[in-house]
Amino acid sequence: MATLTVPRSWSDVTPDWATTALSPRFPGAVVATVVVGDVADGTNRRARLNLTYRSGDGPTRVFVKREGRLLPRLALLALGALEVEARLALAGVDLPLQRPPLYAAAVDRRRLATVVVMEDVTTRSARPNLATDPLTVGEVRSGLAELASLHAAWWDRPPPGPPGLLRPWRLGPAWAPVSRASLVWALHRLRSVGRADLVPVDAGLLERGFRRWAVVAAHGPQVVLHGDPHPGNTYTFPEPTGTLGFYDWQLARTGNWSHDVGYFVVSSLTPADRRQHERALVDGYLHDLRQAGVDAPDPDDAWSLYRQTPAFGLGTWLHTLSGGVFQPVDVCLATIERFAAAYADHDVARTVGGTT
Repeated sequence: MATLTVPRSWSDVTPDWATTALSPRFPGAVVATVVVGDVADGTNRRARLNLTYRSGDGPTRVFVKREGRLLPRLALLALGALEVEARLALAGVDLPLQRPPLYAAAVDRRRLATVVVMEDVTTRSARPNLATDPLTVGEVRSGLAELASLHAAWWDRPPPGPPGLLRPWRLGPAWAPVSRASLVWALHRLRSVGRADLVPVDAGLLERGFRRWAVVAAHGPQVVLHGDPHPGNTYTFPEPTGTLGFYDWQLARTGNWSHDVGYFVVSSLTPADRRQHERALVDGYLHDLRQAGVDAPDPDDAWSLYRQTPAFGLGTWLHTLSGGVFQPVDVCLATIERFAAAYADHDVARTVGGTT
C-alpha cells in the first residue's frame, strides 16, 4: 500500500493522493476527481476537497489541513505543537468528546511539514463557528460537558498515545524577553488601530501574569487538554441536539483542567453573558466531572482557579496579534476584548500578574 506524503502545494492533492489518504478508512474507495475549494491561509493552510469516486464509496467532501507559512511553523515548533494533531491521527488516539474523525495524516520532519485529512463536519449539517461571533450560553454549556468527558477520561493519569505525544505545559524563563517584546509590539498595534483602551496595563505586568499562569496550569490534577478551545475551533449541530464539538487539536497537551475551562468560557461569551453565567457554568462542569466518577475540585477552589485564567488567554491573543500572520486583526481584537474584560473583572493584574 502506498504511503501518504505531505503535499507541497494544493496541486499535489490529486485523485491518487486522496485515494491513498482515504482507502485505509474506506476500503475499496478509489477517487476519480478532486476539486480543491474554500482555501484559507492562517496559522495553517486549510481547504475542503470535493470528491467523486471511480469505485467504492467514501465521503463526498473532506477537510484538509496543511502546515502554514514559515513563521507559524517555527512558532508551532517552538511550542512543541507542529506535529501533535498529525501524530494523534497516526496513533489512532480516540478522544471521548465530539470531534471530527481524523482519516489520515503524514509528517515530513525535514520540511517541518504536516498534513491531516479529516471529516468535513458540514456534511453532518454542523455549523462551523467563527471566533468573531460569541457563542450562546447553551452552546458553552454543551462544550463544557464535552470537555468534562475529555478531562475525566485521563484525570490525573498518564495521557493516551505513545510517550511524549501529549506534553505537559511548559513555558521556561528563557522565553520571557521574547514574550515581553511581543507584548510590547501588540500594545503598539492596539494603539495604532485606536484600541489602546482595551488593555490599560503594561507589557511587563502582562508577561509576568502570562508566565505565572503557565506555572499554575502545570500543577494540580493533570488532564488531556484541547489547549486552544476558542469558538473558532468549534462547531455546533442544529437543534434538537445542539451539541458543540471541537476541532484543531495541534495545541493538545496535558495540564490543569482550568486552562481549557477558563479559556473556552471567556473567549466564547460576551462579557455580559459571561458575568451573568460563568459561576454556574463552572459549577456545571464540576457536576459533569462528578457524574463521570471524578473526585472533582471543591467549588470555591475551582472558582478561585478559574478567575486567574484570563492572564493566559489575554497574553496568548496579544501574542497572536503581535505575530500578524496567525489570525486576522478583527478576530484578534474581538477575542482580546473578551479576555481583557475578564482580566479586569477578576482583578487578574493583582492576583496573577503581581504588582512588582
